[in-house]
Amino acid sequence: MNLSNDLPAAAGGGLARLRISVVTETWPPEVNGVAMTIHRMVEGLSAHHDVTLIRLRQGGVDRGVGIDGVDTLVLRGMPLPRYHELRMGLPCTGLLKRRWRRERPDVVHIVTEGPLGWSAVRAAGALNIPVVSDFHTNFHQYTAHYGLGPLMPVALRYLRTLHNRTRLTLVPTRSLVIELERQGFRRLEVLARGIDTDQFHPRHRRADLREAWGAGADDRVMLMVSRVAPEKNLPLALRAYEHAREQVPGARMVVVGDGPARRDLAAAHPEVHFAGMQTGAALAEHYASADIFLFPSLSETFGNVTLEAMASGLAVLAFDYAAAREHIVDGRNGRTVACSDSEGFVRTSTELAADRAQAARLAAAARETTLELDWSRICRRHEQILQRLCQEPAGG
Repeated sequence: MNLSNDLPAAAGGGLARLRISVVTETWPPEVNGVAMTIHRMVEGLSAHHDVTLIRLRQGGVDRGVGIDGVDTLVLRGMPLPRYHELRMGLPCTGLLKRRWRRERPDVVHIVTEGPLGWSAVRAAGALNIPVVSDFHTNFHQYTAHYGLGPLMPVALRYLRTLHNRTRLTLVPTRSLVIELERQGFRRLEVLARGIDTDQFHPRHRRADLREAWGAGADDRVMLMVSRVAPEKNLPLALRAYEHAREQVPGARMVVVGDGPARRDLAAAHPEVHFAGMQTGAALAEHYASADIFLFPSLSETFGNVTLEAMASGLAVLAFDYAAAREHIVDGRNGRTVACSDSEGFVRTSTELAADRAQAARLAAAARETTLELDWSRICRRHEQILQRLCQEPAGG
């Protein structure tokens, strides 16, 4: 059955307001790229469509951020094993089927692949409701970083099965589409990420914050913003900093974020300032008050922090994949090195710290690049994809 037959056409041949259910196991104030991205997307959709958000309760007293006009269903969850700061949903296929029989959505958008996401796939499938999914996180790659390497094929098969049961999977980069297609994922389409260039802006630079880091006006400050966890490859950033400060007196290193590796890394590197989790204006100030952004992670599907650093006017060094491959041209608006070249990462970090003119030129060009990545454009593209999906017949 083509569900769009029941939807009146709007002027210009488009669809009228859609009824959209968004299902996610992460949501602000949780601090991660997925929560930030889907919050922006739901805000954008709610301006023109009727959106229901189905998410998890966050802690004993739910602190989830609300959006005017968005109906929200809050469900119970449980801590994610070995990732206790995050939560995953519980199976609830029957509950979702009952709800969607009463209030049938035109399309279901599944953000995360936990038990809640799987329940939504099953419930929507049973009711013949179109489903679109997001591929945000390489969870199958995380298994190697937590001593669960033998489970990687199982995790990959789980993700592939879930996504291939949806009408379409949205992926943030072209390179990730190619990788997932090689692994048997079907019906993939790129939906890029945006950046708030007003929130992340060089004007938020603060001299007093730099002083708190022990950095003078002319000292080079290297920054990493990330979950402090094994899969983020933080030891490489710390090694790059150590090499740089041997050549550039006064260089400093700041790490923003929290996670299971923070205590041990902070104890092993007392010369590094571990600033903990930062959000909102404080996060923007930490970005803008640094000079060079080091991002050594090799486990990203995108890496929103790359765009945040570029918008903040930093010279960015990253491996040549994910957001860096999409938006950085090496030597023009940032620096990239091959994913296998850890030594090149270390050398290039020292080069950026020593060559102020190069770093300043790259930082200015990075800022200019992000001005073309406005969230409103991304949200319009998202809306068009969902409308097209509703118009397609099942299996189309």
